[in-house]
Amino acid sequence: MDSDRALPLPLSSAFISSLSLPNLPKTGAQRPAMSAFANATTSAFLSSRGFWGPVTATLDWCEANYQFSRYVAETANTFSNLVTIGLAAYGAWQSVSEKLPARYLAGWSGFALVGIGSFIFHATLLFEAQLMDELPMIYVASYCCAVLFDTSRGFSFRNSNALQLSVIFVVFNILFTWSYYLSRDPVYHQAVFASIMFITLFRTIYLLRNGDIAKKLPPGPRATVTRFFSSGAGTFAFGFFVWNLDNIFCSTVTRWRNLVGWPAAFLLEGHSWWHILTATGTYLMLVGNTCETLCIKDEHSNWAITKNLGIPRLVRVNKTKNQ
Repeated sequence: MDSDRALPLPLSSAFISSLSLPNLPKTGAQRPAMSAFANATTSAFLSSRGFWGPVTATLDWCEANYQFSRYVAETANTFSNLVTIGLAAYGAWQSVSEKLPARYLAGWSGFALVGIGSFIFHATLLFEAQLMDELPMIYVASYCCAVLFDTSRGFSFRNSNALQLSVIFVVFNILFTWSYYLSRDPVYHQAVFASIMFITLFRTIYLLRNGDIAKKLPPGPRATVTRFFSSGAGTFAFGFFVWNLDNIFCSTVTRWRNLVGWPAAFLLEGHSWWHILTATGTYLMLVGNTCETLCIKDEHSNWAITKNLGIPRLVRVNKTKNQ
């Protein structure tokens, strides 16, 4: 899940400063500089021998490229996507085990696709892989948003506006894919993604406050949905805040990483925290909105949110499958 341009800090300053150290036993004060020297030279060597070739993506992040392996361009940014994939897989398992309508399994599968695409993008920093990350973000966000506009009872196409929403969804994403491929402007992608997220936010609030729909969603379930969606939105927004700090203060954070050394420096990879926090936020919002739409389109008494090992999950109280 990626946006905005964040250029990696040149490592030459750390390299040059380390060369000025006298040939003395390593005191506590000298160790950070020596660590910076080792990290800089190793990263430069691996970067020059990167398996995937030069960076062709329109974005490159604050994490040093090919620092630990010639096969992985950004180690922390790559493997932090395992959180996204794991949460998406857990959500998909809930959809299957609780026999949810197919639309929900499609949403969780799309969520997993975002994580897989981001994993490949950060491992390679190729433009084709960047599209595998960024395009699914738009597809999944617009799909989950569209689901919120189908509030009629039942899950059949016959007596709802699901068919019209499907046509709008497909046309919108075809046009976006074409236009983004031509423009290759990250700001354009960010603006569209943010717009979809705000529409989702306002639509969720509307459904929770609408008088007619409120009859299908009593105070108890409504409070539960509100709590999970709000927590998810807050976590997502905090991830966005951390990501911007990483972009703006990249030079400072890079010096801190060199000072503390690895593996502790992984804790200072802001873009990785963006992956973890937005994955967590998305999971909570999806659980909340899945419960919300199920209560609206089915019977609220059939659904509940519980926790398994501290992780929220949706359960069917009435085990009869809905179509």
